[in-house]
Amino acid sequence: MKKLFFLLVLASLIVPSCVPATQTPQTEIISVFATPAAQPWLTELYVCAAESSVVLNITAEDPDIYLRVGEPENIVSPIYQIDQEEILIVTNRESSIQNLTLAEAQGLFAQGNASARMWVYSSGTDVQDVFDQLVMKGQTVTSLADVATSPQHMSDLINAEKASVGILPRHWMAGSIRDIFSAGTAPVLAVTLEEPQGALQNLISCLQK
Repeated sequence: MKKLFFLLVLASLIVPSCVPATQTPQTEIISVFATPAAQPWLTELYVCAAESSVVLNITAEDPDIYLRVGEPENIVSPIYQIDQEEILIVTNRESSIQNLTLAEAQGLFAQGNASARMWVYSSGTDVQDVFDQLVMKGQTVTSLADVATSPQHMSDLINAEKASVGILPRHWMAGSIRDIFSAGTAPVLAVTLEEPQGALQNLISCLQK
């Protein structure tokens, strides 16, 4: 009887070890990049990735998802609108420059203003391209304008300098900044290398909600 009891106890210890362990789902890595103007949607993308057990790898080299504001000049990849952004001409609240018409906005950025310091972005950036299309309409921005490196940089400059006038996406309005002209809205786009499937498709769908 003691021998039988010993064998039963031994069997109870051995049998559970034969049950296969639960496998952990494999984590998928997706490369992403966002222009400075599209950074708010990169934050949303991180939230979507966490919900889908996806790890994001930030890289500018052929990312699976590229976030930008406004349509690219040449569309060669699939693009998906995930939101829209309003592009504004802004000043410090203490600036003497008041609300502008389109003609006044064009003249201000084409000719400059003796009492204002003009700020733009470098040619080819998404926000500057949108501004040129919606406001300048073929006119050239004055060479006297200074160049901000990003919307955050632009926001900091306008807050710090009472005489500054610049271009800012609505999402970057903060502090003592006021808008004096709305150029209109531009689509916020997710550009992919190919038609999205699986986890990539889920991320795009999440961004569009």
